[in-house]
Amino acid sequence: MKLAIFDMDGTLFDTRQANYMAYKQALNEFGFDVSREYYFDFCNGKYYMDFLPQLVGEDKEILQKIHALKKECYQEFLGEVIPNKHLLRILEAIRGQYKTALVTSASRKNVETLLSYFNIDNQFDIIITQEDVKGKKPDPEGFLYAMKMFDADSDETMIFEDSAEGIEAARKTGAQVFVVDNN
Repeated sequence: MKLAIFDMDGTLFDTRQANYMAYKQALNEFGFDVSREYYFDFCNGKYYMDFLPQLVGEDKEILQKIHALKKECYQEFLGEVIPNKHLLRILEAIRGQYKTALVTSASRKNVETLLSYFNIDNQFDIIITQEDVKGKKPDPEGFLYAMKMFDADSDETMIFEDSAEGIEAARKTGAQVFVVDNN
């Protein structure tokens, strides 16, 4: 079975500004702040439990509340998201020849909201989000799970990724890795 796996944030979509604005709004509600530069340099593309403690401390209840509010705020900033039109055309072109999977560290709520906003919510045979796996990238669990679901070997799988953590996770699967560089 041929399988194409896509990451979402930074790969299919440049969501940096939307995520930054949503986090900033959520943080402000709790009396915290983050600059655009700091968010882009140290937070973007990372799991929230890996960067939020540096901004607000270790209180897990506060961390979860900020993250939950961020997910609510996110939809207000979808107009800031920039689609990777070339990669979306590739996704569309290979449908039927490849099974397609979206494997992302984003929340299911944000994924569904974003895919629906761009009217591509039917482009994937499976969507794997942070709620579906225990290990976050660079752990390859999400990619391996997608491969297992379609009984796809590494030599039948290609993965599109952009972040250092995602690329490391993708390489651990043995699949062909395509690095997306939006800089």
